[in-house]
Order: sequence, then C-alpha cells, then structure tokens
Amino acid sequence: MLLEIMGCQINVKVSGEGQGVLLLHGWGQNMFMMKFIQDELRNHYKVVNVDLPGFGKSSEPEFSWGIVEYANAMKELMRIYNIKKPILIAHSFGARIAFAYALKYPVKALILTGAAGIKKKQSFGQKFRIKMYKMLKQLSIPISMGSQDYQKASSIMKGVLVKSVNYDITPYLKEIHVPTMLVWGKKDTETPIWMGKTMCREMPNAKLVCIENEGHFAYFTQGIRFLRIVNCFLKGMNE
Repeated sequence: MLLEIMGCQINVKVSGEGQGVLLLHGWGQNMFMMKFIQDELRNHYKVVNVDLPGFGKSSEPEFSWGIVEYANAMKELMRIYNIKKPILIAHSFGARIAFAYALKYPVKALILTGAAGIKKKQSFGQKFRIKMYKMLKQLSIPISMGSQDYQKASSIMKGVLVKSVNYDITPYLKEIHVPTMLVWGKKDTETPIWMGKTMCREMPNAKLVCIENEGHFAYFTQGIRFLRIVNCFLKGMNE
C-alpha cells in the first residue's frame, strides 16, 4: 500500500493486531530485509513494515531530509495506524531514525541491530583526502570521492546520507530510558562493536548481545537466532 506522507509516496505493509511494532531497514535496503521479522511477530503484534523514503517502492523526499524528518514521517505513519507507543526494530540507518524517534516521541521499547548513530572519528588519511577533494573542487578539477553508497545515490539521497552521517546520537544516549536490546555482529566493520558497547554503557536501560563470527547483517544471516533474541526480550517485557 502506498501512503502519501510529508510529500512522499511511502510503501507500507501492515499485518496483525495488538501492540504496534515498526520495522526500519538499513541504507540501500527495503522492507524485504525485515519481512521475516514481520512474519514472526504478526500473530501477536500489529507490525508495520515500510520502505523508507528513497528506498524500495517509496519515492524520494522532495529535498534532502535529515534524520529528524524521517522520524517525523514515521510518527505520522504511526498516527495513521493509531499506534501511540510503538516498539521500534531497526537496523543500521534505520536505527538512526529510531533514536531520533525515541528522543522526540513515546516508544515502548527499542531493538536495534548494527545500529548507526555514533559519528566515527576521521583518520589522518580521511582528513587529507577531504582537504584534497575540496581543493580540487575549487579548481574545477573533476574527482570522484565518497563511499559506494554515496556514489550510487541520487543528488537528493546524497544529501540525506551526508546529513545522516553527521547526526551523532552520542550526547543524547543518556536521555533514552526505554528498554533497549542491542544486537551486534562481533565482526561488524560498518558499525564496529565498540559502538554497541558505547550505546549499552550510556543508555540507562540497554542490554547488548554479540553474535560471534558475523558482520553488519548479523540479524539477517542469523535470522533464527535473532528472532529468538527478539522473542525473549519481548516476553521479558510482558512478564
């Protein structure tokens, strides 16, 4: 189903009844990556699975949104389905949105995997490349720079990616008091395990589970194990 929210056509699939759950996929992905979670939870929860604006079958925003705009769009989506206090399950870029949502709106709990949100410190080499890029750009010398995600993105989504990378949740982690389960692949190179440990240390009500020998998509490649963690966490909340 396509819904128009904040000028975007957003592709949404809803199934089940009960406590609302919102699934938020990572950068460059779509709702398919969260389908197995929806299939697992729909017998006991009202699960909303979404192609985030700019991904899957959803249209791009009219301008380069920041993380707060994405969170506001998700809040409007929750209003449409009369979900006042959702459980947010999110991966990577989706976790940035979940953090922003939890800081601004009521949520029941967070389940975050490979969560982005802590800004990486730039190495000397990265600083040097950025300086060279800016200098060559001023001289009108064409040069390609940036991650593969950045290179593949449209001009609007390039702006979204830049804003999202610069959104640092670190100073606000202490303000997120809801029960939070952090699930991490121990070999994650995109969002290294030290980020999960920092989040767990700073968030007042967070727990961290590490999955050995897995990377950034541990929740997907170890889907059965991830669902066990999710079900155990949710069961514990309801007891």
